[in-house]
Amino acid sequence: MTTEPNFKELPSYITKKGEEFMSNGQLKHFIHKLNVWRDQLVYEAENTINHIQEDSAPVADINDRATIEEEFALELRTRDRERKLISKIDKTLHVIDIGDYGYCKTCGIEIGLKRLEARPTADQCIDCKTISEKKEI
Repeated sequence: MTTEPNFKELPSYITKKGEEFMSNGQLKHFIHKLNVWRDQLVYEAENTINHIQEDSAPVADINDRATIEEEFALELRTRDRERKLISKIDKTLHVIDIGDYGYCKTCGIEIGLKRLEARPTADQCIDCKTISEKKEI
């Protein structure tokens, strides 16, 4: 039986006086935060695979079988969303590698540490994101 790894939530980054935006300390913080989040999602995906393999024995009662199949479908939809999130995390780690992390892809201004803490994969400032969401409606 495997034990669950410790995915401890990181505290928010506290800027030092006079620290530049996206300093090495900040970048290391977000790289760590993104990697922990990614590892969590991969761990959950592996658990789902194991759970489905272990619990997929034939069930005689049609109602029980329908319930199990619906639970599996719900888990798989959740994992599919998480798979997309893993891809977004990988893309964000690449953006860090090329030196563009923390800056809005639309207007180029700083996204802001509070927004990045809440949504480390954010690639737009709040103003540009709000505008793009309004255009989607």
